[in-house]
Formats: sequence, structure tokens, C-alpha cells
Amino acid sequence: MADGLLSVVVLGAGHGGFQLAASLRQHGFDGRIFLVSDEPGLPYQRPPLSKEYLDGKIALDLLLMRPAEFYRDHRIELIAGDRAEAVDPTAQRVRLASGAALSYDHLVFATGARNRVPTLPGIDHDGVCYLRSLAETDDLRERLTAAQDIVVIGAGFIGLEFAAIARAHGKNVEVLEIADRVMARVLSETGSAFFAERHAAAGVRFRFRAQAAAILSERGRISAVELADGGRVKADLVIVSIGVVPNVELADHAGLAIDNGILVNELLQTADPAISAIGDCASFPCVHSRRNPSRLESVQNATDHARCVAARLTGKPQPYASLPWFWSEQGPLRLQIAGLAAGHNRTVLRGTVESGEFSVFCYAGEHLIGIESINRPTDHAFGRRLLAAGRTVTPTQAADPGFDLRAAANARG
Repeated sequence: MADGLLSVVVLGAGHGGFQLAASLRQHGFDGRIFLVSDEPGLPYQRPPLSKEYLDGKIALDLLLMRPAEFYRDHRIELIAGDRAEAVDPTAQRVRLASGAALSYDHLVFATGARNRVPTLPGIDHDGVCYLRSLAETDDLRERLTAAQDIVVIGAGFIGLEFAAIARAHGKNVEVLEIADRVMARVLSETGSAFFAERHAAAGVRFRFRAQAAAILSERGRISAVELADGGRVKADLVIVSIGVVPNVELADHAGLAIDNGILVNELLQTADPAISAIGDCASFPCVHSRRNPSRLESVQNATDHARCVAARLTGKPQPYASLPWFWSEQGPLRLQIAGLAAGHNRTVLRGTVESGEFSVFCYAGEHLIGIESINRPTDHAFGRRLLAAGRTVTPTQAADPGFDLRAAANARG
């Protein structure tokens, strides 16, 4: 255990915050752990919100990280439904909205991110929804039943996951995307074109290079989305999914450096040695990225960040070096991504697009930097192992269906 460390305060009870508390106990930390959540109830998993939970396939109990007994048995002091309002780094104290104050020997920002809200006329109309929190998802589940004409603003992971479920429920769905293709920020053109075609085949309509200008209503109900070009799209429910904004204001007011997130070093530590930041709110030097500092939005990154900080706080510091990976389930389509392919200039196909089961190997020159796998989980598993070990395969090898990717991933040296 780090010298003199008696209490750890964790702000945020998402995947990163929960994992940090759990990992501290796993590493033998015996001091007090305060886990502060601005949401009521027990910490829960977010990925199923836009998938099985939204679709009614799983209940709340399967969404929870752990039952209430876990926190009691592990002496994790969960403070739910309260919000941190100020941090005093000099006094090492956090003031909560309830008026309570928490003293810390170490503070961890796991404050995550919030929905990006566009500045549109009508954005506050009833029926404009988001899909990030449990409360938002519960509200959307009820509205989905009555809605018929749905507009999704944004063709990213969440927007398309929702679109697939809405179409499966027989709703009319139109997706507005300001870029010229779906998931343009994270997918190759090959992968993007495949997903757009499959969603379109299922009945989802797309408008690319389309910008919402206003959300219109009649008699108190949403009626349409007006576009920047003057067009209108009929709607009785609008889902906004245009990305997120990191929650850094509290850290900023405490005097910590901000650079598209709370700036931390390779140990995920701020300039204040008593404060760390993890997950969606942290901007860190990623060894797998060509653009640093990096801020990543994924469960993997948040939980691996948490494990890294827990190890450091219990006397086993190691620079953070975990490989980023991501996934999305859109109807019958399962997308898995290993690595960070931003900036790639060459792609190689393994498998066939026509079969609906293929991987896109993304290269910067001859260097493999990312792998997109669609309904091909074995490629993803071996690709993750390969990239995490710092190894590569040539474009010729990747394209060869007879090449043993497993052997390459498991090779020593």
C-alpha cells in the first residue's frame, strides 16, 4: 500500500469508478473507499442500455454491476444520488451537494462524460431523447412503444444500435448524419459501407451530409425535424446521438490541467500526486495512438485504467499500456474493433463482404494499427492478442485465407 494512504474517494460510479473500488480491495487495500455517484441506486453497466435492456430482453437486476451486498461485504461506502460540487486540493477535501464533506488521501476522477446537446431551436421539446443513462433509457423504452416516425440524429454506435432495435419493432426510422457515411470516425470505408447497406436493407433510411436545423412541434408534440437545406423529416420521436463531452468542470475549477479531458501522465496521475483521473474524462498518453494525448470512450479503457490506478495505489505502479478495443451490436451485426485505426492509409480484407463475416486490417504504411471484425469473433480475439503484443502481420498475410492468424498471435518473441 502507498505510504500513509488511508482513504480513497472515487468520483463517479460507472465502469471505471466501480472497477477501481473493487480492484483496490482485490489488491489488499484496507482503508476507506468512498464511491460517489450522482445517480440514485446501485452502479450499473452501460453497454446493455442501448442493446438488451432497451429491447426488454434483460431486467434491471442483470444490469447491475453487483448486488447491494457486495458493497457492504467489501466495505465500499457507496454514496448514491449525491454530486460532488467542489474539490479543495490543498485541504484534500470534496464537498458534496448534500453538504457533506469527504476527506481523502487520494482522489480519483471517474466522472465520465455527458451527452453532447446541439444548439437547435426546439431541442428542449418533449420527445427529444438521449440514450446514455438508465433514466434516459427507461424513458425511451416507454416512448418507443407509442412512437411511429423516429429520427435519429447521428450515425455512430449508439444511434445505429437504437435504429436497429426500433426497426425490429416496426418503427419508421430515418438517420441524419452530417458526415458522408456511418461511423466515419471509427470505421474504414469498407466497414462503413457494409453497415449502411445492411441497415438500409432492414428498412432504415439515411440522409448523409444532412444537418438538423430545428425540431418542430404542433400542439405541444414533435412533428418534424427541419434540415439546414430547408427539407423536413416527419418525426414523433427524436433521438440525439452526436457524441459526448467529458465531465471536467470540477477538475478545472480545482486547478487541474485540461486538454480534451483531465490531463494525466502514463501512470494516470495528474500534476497533483494525490489526484488521478480514469475513463472517459481522462486525457492520457496512449502508447497505441498516433495522436496524443488521447481520450477514449470505452468500457475496456475505463476498467483497465481503474486496474492500473488500483495497482499503483497499492504499491505496484506500472505505466498504462493496455490495447484499446471496442464493440457494437446492431441487430444481427456484431462489430468488434482492436486497436486504433485513425490515420490508416491502407486496408486489407480478410473474408468476404458478401458473406457478412469479414475483417478489415488497417495499416499505416506496412504497420498494422487496427482490425475491424464483423461477425468474425475469432479474428478479433487473435487480432487483439497480436496488437497487444506489438506484433504485426503483413498485408499479404492478412489477405491470405490460409494464413494462420492464431499461430501469429501466439508466436513467442
